[in-house]
Amino acid sequence: MKNIYLISAFIVSTAIFSCGDTTETITKDSRPTVEVIVNNVTTESSSFLTASGKIEAVQSANLSTRMMGFVTKVRVKVGDKVRKGELLLSINNTELSAKSAQVNAGITEATAANRNAEKDYTRFKNLFADNSASQKELDDMTAQFEMAKARLEAAKQMKQEVGSQFSYANIRAPFSGVITNKFIDEGTMANPGVPLIAMEAPGLFEVTASVPESEISQIKSGSKVMVVVKSINESIEGEVTEVSTSARNTGGQYLVKVTLAASNVAVLSGMYATVQFPTNRKTKSSAILVPREAIISKGQLSGLYTISESNTALLRWLRLGRSFGDQVEVLSGLSAEESYIVSAKGKLYNGVKVSIQ
Repeated sequence: MKNIYLISAFIVSTAIFSCGDTTETITKDSRPTVEVIVNNVTTESSSFLTASGKIEAVQSANLSTRMMGFVTKVRVKVGDKVRKGELLLSINNTELSAKSAQVNAGITEATAANRNAEKDYTRFKNLFADNSASQKELDDMTAQFEMAKARLEAAKQMKQEVGSQFSYANIRAPFSGVITNKFIDEGTMANPGVPLIAMEAPGLFEVTASVPESEISQIKSGSKVMVVVKSINESIEGEVTEVSTSARNTGGQYLVKVTLAASNVAVLSGMYATVQFPTNRKTKSSAILVPREAIISKGQLSGLYTISESNTALLRWLRLGRSFGDQVEVLSGLSAEESYIVSAKGKLYNGVKVSIQ
């Protein structure tokens, strides 16, 4: 009886192990294989430093007013091309018009008073010459004439002041350009110093880049640089026009302005760009560079897929540095002897089997 039990147990155990082997073999064979293209890590001697910045028009303006009032008419919209001196916006100037009428009335009154004072002065001057008027009477008439002239001049100056205020009620284009923003609508209140309309002159652009103090001594005014516009993947030549000498109000970063050369590249204000500044360093360090298309971003993390010894994909997290055109520097996480996956004909994840094309 015991033998029968032993034989039965042996048969069951054999069946279990046999089934386990079959399952393992099927799982191993059914794993998908993803075809990939790989590159070897390249190193490049960097003889220039990079800094990020934003493209802006060389000539731009935010137009505001010095008076308070309701906007009666907005004559332009965003994207409109305007000429220098063209009326853009009007503010209610009823009070200013009333003040102007008062000033004109004051000028009329002062003119008449000045004319009468001049006649009296001339008459008493002749009487004094004929010994028919005293010196005091002539002095009184002279003083009255001078005061009348002063009141007339004050009235004229007041008219100029009111006239200058009318320029703040009618906002005109200071130069020919394009309307880039409109901050107010008809019927709303305009306040002194608050921007109403923004405009810029197209055609000439510049980049303002922030450079750390460890690198600012390498940058010289007049240097030729290369500006890489990330969003359109284009490079434009530029020239350093201004180098800040203080970082007191910029958080330890020095501002450098680079004027872009005229080109057919369709750049727009607000685009981010990377400026590559040439340097005169005696020692040049080799940088590990990988194409930006191979980088995988997950939140604040950046990495790429490498290939393990068992031909599986292995996600490697990296610490990235500066950008060099369409390539980015790897500071840590990848060595010069390794290869990485550039593209794949399927979904990559940790442990997936890959085959190199």
